[in-house]
Amino acid sequence: MCLKVYTKQSSRRLISDLGVYKQLGFINQVPHFNTILNYFNNRDLRVILQYLIELSAVPLAQLERRFAVDASGIGAHQFEKWSDIRSVHNKHRKYKKVHIIYGVLSNIAVACRVTKGTANDSPQFENLLKRCADNFDVEECSADMAYSSKANLQAVVDVGGVPYIPFKSNAVGGGLGTWRKMYKYFKQNQEEFYRHYHLRSNAETGFFMIKKKFGEFVSCKSDVAQENEILCKVLCHNVCCLISEMFLQKIDVDFLSAIKKFSAQS
Repeated sequence: MCLKVYTKQSSRRLISDLGVYKQLGFINQVPHFNTILNYFNNRDLRVILQYLIELSAVPLAQLERRFAVDASGIGAHQFEKWSDIRSVHNKHRKYKKVHIIYGVLSNIAVACRVTKGTANDSPQFENLLKRCADNFDVEECSADMAYSSKANLQAVVDVGGVPYIPFKSNAVGGGLGTWRKMYKYFKQNQEEFYRHYHLRSNAETGFFMIKKKFGEFVSCKSDVAQENEILCKVLCHNVCCLISEMFLQKIDVDFLSAIKKFSAQS
């Protein structure tokens, strides 16, 4: 499934490549092209793909300390771009929305969830952050105003990080706790606040990398298959980021240790 997404080939044309991989000993048999499509429609694979996305990011826990959350649309229609219709609510049904928390150093996707195009961004924040905190030390987390809420700010503090989420124009610094402290900090130290907040741009970079390399549309037709295809795109992106960091940062990727750590914490 990931090879189909990575090469952007039809399942029929992919079979010739799989034949080569069988000769090289990477796989035991070449599946029928319909078998590949059937797996895209397998609802149970969503959990497995999400697991693989999170697992593929674990080797970079030695590098990543700062994170950014954002969401973007992946089109199910091949003639309209997300940037063209993002403000037109009644057209969101043609899209799936992918919510990702990225490590800002490598742009690796630490955790990912796929929803319908009309889903709000903010409710996904706590779940993504929790999945991130299970495997990474969170020093700070940035997100745009769509995620500005007392619950989201407190969630970052609860995992030991500092939330850099700007306040809306109608927000007030009343009450106690994290909301009031961050509101005061936001108003009195805006230059320093925005220096941390603009690391959020790495989330947009991450989405650009995924769409540029693996396409901003899905080819599958059913909801289940579209979700699995999007998760495959994110997983392929993580593999590319991981290989890049192996050379750039000279890190030693030990998946056996990563799997043991991941399994113990999950």
